Amino acid sequence: MTNSIQQQWIERAKKVLPGGGFGNFDPSIVIKRGKGSRVWDENGKEYVDYLIGSGPMLLGHGHPEVIEAVSEQLGKGMTFFANNASGIALAEEICSAVPCAEQLRYVSTGGEADMYAMRLARAFTGRTRIMKFEGGYHGMSAEAQMSLAPTKLLNFPVAVPDSAGIPQSVRDEMLIAPFNDADYAKALIDQHGSEIAAIIVEPLQRIIPPASGFLELLREECDRNGIVLIFDEVVTGFRFTYGGAQAFYGVTPDLCTLGKLIGGGMPLAAIAGKREIMAHFDKAQVGEAGFLMQLGTLSGNPLAAVAGLKTLEIMRRPGSYQRLIKTGDRLMQAFTSELSKYDHPHQVVGHPALFDVVFVEQDVDDYRDILTADADKSQKFNQSLRSRGIFKSPGKMYPSLALTEEDLQQTEAAIEEAAAELALG
Repeated sequence: MTNSIQQQWIERAKKVLPGGGFGNFDPSIVIKRGKGSRVWDENGKEYVDYLIGSGPMLLGHGHPEVIEAVSEQLGKGMTFFANNASGIALAEEICSAVPCAEQLRYVSTGGEADMYAMRLARAFTGRTRIMKFEGGYHGMSAEAQMSLAPTKLLNFPVAVPDSAGIPQSVRDEMLIAPFNDADYAKALIDQHGSEIAAIIVEPLQRIIPPASGFLELLREECDRNGIVLIFDEVVTGFRFTYGGAQAFYGVTPDLCTLGKLIGGGMPLAAIAGKREIMAHFDKAQVGEAGFLMQLGTLSGNPLAAVAGLKTLEIMRRPGSYQRLIKTGDRLMQAFTSELSKYDHPHQVVGHPALFDVVFVEQDVDDYRDILTADADKSQKFNQSLRSRGIFKSPGKMYPSLALTEEDLQQTEAAIEEAAAELALG
């Protein structure tokens, strides 16, 4: 029997790609195309898409206005390695919308943005240590790959490297704290405040919301100790509300990192923040000793800039966020209702624009709470959803503005059937 088209691609991938994939997602599925709220694999199987490219496709795939803007720019040039008007205009829009953003610098990926933000804090403060929270994701730099997803749980604040190839010296510069534990964070800062260059945090850590007062406590302690507060908003930027999570929660960091939405689905990210800190990207202001070199071949390229400008324009339109939140609320309720019907212990964790089901009885406040969940049940549930045409990450559900009533009804039916199937064991 001839292998399916998808299987043929899978076999080809195994020969040329480590692990048979790009390292991002399950390599057993090969996506052929996307349109609106849907994607199709190489065998033609159709899915309602809640992965949305790991977040950037909030408008859906192939939005006609974004396609028109990118197509127009294609005829004018794809990239220049020089300033371009669209990149400048996008920077102006971001700085007008994001509370901490007085200036910004473009890069191509969120991981780069996080890496430079931590380096920028070190340049500004003259200190070397970085404080992060266990389970927090900040890209692929050596610092970020500390206690991202540790299976060996050490006593805080000892860091656990998540990757081979990271020297001990990096581990020694990291301080790890539990997310949402204000007392521990304050005690750690009291002990090491004069050594800490930055505290980097996802204001919503993966899917876990901040406890009341937690972000405010970090802001106060950073002010008291001269520490740079970095919000990693690569995921949350412009997703919950137009100014990002910092506008939504009412806490303004010194620096933030942005990605995903600001490029409209194309490679673009940024570090944004206070002018006095961003000055370290300008040798004329800070001199040779304080200068932080940063450049990138595609940083601020006009294709991504016009896609980002159009995406942000659409998100500014009346009703966009209200519709997104209404959709997310409906989906969260569907999970709660159907899983409760079959007495599955679970929590629906997150924000209506970004959430997931965690199969655990107690509240989820940090990474270690996630570890207590029933991972086997979660895997079976997600597999059941995918078999019914629901495409999602193992740990996140991203609603989009492209979802239709038909999509939502299909999703609700899939949730109902998957919950029933899970009850059978």
